[in-house]
Amino acid sequence: MKESLVKKIAALFMIFVLLLGVSACSNPGGAGTDVKNKEWESITVTDQAGRDVTISRRPQRIASGYYVSTSLLLALGCQDRLAGIEAKAKDRNIYALAAPEIIDLPNMGSAKDFNLEACIALKPDLVILPKKLQEPAQTLEELGIPVLLVNPESDELLKEAIRLIASAVGEEAKSEALLDYYEETNEKLAASIKNVNTPSVYLAGNSDMLRTCPGGMYQNTLIKSAGGKNVAEAIKGDSWVGISYEQLLAWNPDYIIIAAEASYTAEDLQSVPELASLKAVTEDHVLTMPSDFEAWDSPVPSGILGKLWIFAALHPENYSLQTLREDVADFYDRFYGFTADKEILTVS
Repeated sequence: MKESLVKKIAALFMIFVLLLGVSACSNPGGAGTDVKNKEWESITVTDQAGRDVTISRRPQRIASGYYVSTSLLLALGCQDRLAGIEAKAKDRNIYALAAPEIIDLPNMGSAKDFNLEACIALKPDLVILPKKLQEPAQTLEELGIPVLLVNPESDELLKEAIRLIASAVGEEAKSEALLDYYEETNEKLAASIKNVNTPSVYLAGNSDMLRTCPGGMYQNTLIKSAGGKNVAEAIKGDSWVGISYEQLLAWNPDYIIIAAEASYTAEDLQSVPELASLKAVTEDHVLTMPSDFEAWDSPVPSGILGKLWIFAALHPENYSLQTLREDVADFYDRFYGFTADKEILTVS
């Protein structure tokens, strides 16, 4: 009991010391203040947890504890304003390709293991976290640090998150260009799938082939937009769910798509005796989402390319691999400023 109390007091003392550092290093209007701050008007936005967040000056030290927001900040041209990011940055190809300088920034852990003290030590003037981290967000707010919580678990919520973050960092024009691209691409996809068949699709999770996405997840939107039917759409929820071999056999999907960065291969799945009779297996329609650039089955800005990849996989007669490659190269050149090696992209 006494030991627990000592630990709590020590933790509070550390946060107090870090807060003093934040106050000492703040310099509103003094030497070294970014000239753009003088043009900034205080704004209040409502984040995706329904919290009103006031940002009194243009953020110069942004702490992004979520790979979705970090990727978006790169698309908005904010890499020079990042003070820290989430853990495992070296595993994200998009960082090495678009902004290798951010890989070695201090990290704040992950959504499962968030390091509050590390975040405070960055002396951020804006923190962006996934919605589930409401408790540390409250602590940061009590320390005078504005925090945005985001939850881009659908097409509409992703677009909302893009507008929210862009407003908070003062990059609305760049976000509108990205959102215009989404609208144009979605319109083309909608027109293209009007008169095509709708094959059934099972999306296998990256950690376990017997985990899949229910109808409330962003990934369901990708399948539907690409002219497919998610066999698990009727399941309620917005997080991965476990199923049985029997359920997968009952669904008997036309295609199985393995999520990007999976811990197993298409060959591993096809070699499971219990799944040998599946239509997708017998017709060699077991595919793996690419991760050469980014995990396109995630609600990242480039997730729109996940729709195009699935469309090419399900309807190659309507959208060729070569056209997909050209579109991918154009997207990354336009929004991330690098030349993608489009020849490494496959649909298999």
